[in-house]
Amino acid sequence: MPRGFCAGVVRAIDVVELALQRHGPPVYVKHQIVHNPYVVNSLERKGARTVEDVDDIPEGSTVVFSAHGSPPDDFRRAEKRNLHVIDATCPLVTKVHNEAHKYARDGRSLVLVGHRGHQEVVGSMGQEPMTLVDDREDIDLPDWDDGTPVTVLTQTTLSVDDTEKAIAEIKSRFADVVVRNDLCYATTNRQMSVKELCQHVELVLVIGAPNSSNCNRLREVAEANGVPAHLINGPEDLDPAWLEGVRNVGITSGASTPDLLVERVVDAIAPDEVTTLRGAEEDVSFVLPSELRRPSR
Repeated sequence: MPRGFCAGVVRAIDVVELALQRHGPPVYVKHQIVHNPYVVNSLERKGARTVEDVDDIPEGSTVVFSAHGSPPDDFRRAEKRNLHVIDATCPLVTKVHNEAHKYARDGRSLVLVGHRGHQEVVGSMGQEPMTLVDDREDIDLPDWDDGTPVTVLTQTTLSVDDTEKAIAEIKSRFADVVVRNDLCYATTNRQMSVKELCQHVELVLVIGAPNSSNCNRLREVAEANGVPAHLINGPEDLDPAWLEGVRNVGITSGASTPDLLVERVVDAIAPDEVTTLRGAEEDVSFVLPSELRRPSR
């Protein structure tokens, strides 16, 4: 089944490493480059410095904006501080930003289905005026006329099933609704694979960070399919009590989880046999930002 880094994560990590090679440390990263502490710590050992606020970056420094996307205000503040910005936003998130601009120009009202406070949502909400619908909350839509032209955008790392329910609710309220399919390929593939995995196991372990949206969705998908599931960073988080009486354990991982951590969990469990379920092949890749494609001087 699909696991390991998605194309957006590969690109973001490559951006930080190339920036360190080109410009030397420290290179500042605005927000965790991806939501995985192992990845963040490994880059920080090479000279990256993670910060949450553009104003905390020394003037004139090089900064990489994280894969989750940033609001335009961050770019404006960076310009005022004379920062050299390298944008590592995942191209699939940039697609959402571009859709926001297009449909706003077309005069359509925008609704974003996403999780309040997540960095990707913060970045997307900053692009154009839009209303947030969080599938974890009661859906509270503006009191727009039924004929209002509405375009629905989504955070790229949501639950496929929960997103469909939220969209159905929005479509039931308005007559003219355009829905963009913004869930990323890795999110969709891995959730489908977990549904298949749940038919064969009594416990699911999702390897990834607790602040990773796509990892949390994998845990929720397993639980929704009737299988107990735990989200763990690595073998140090394993509780032996979870494995008591369990014959078959399913292991999956999020799109920002290194394969090394999955292998360490498997080694810690020390199973009699390892079977790999086949899932969708992921052969997507993204080009680097133009400035990093040019040879260094």
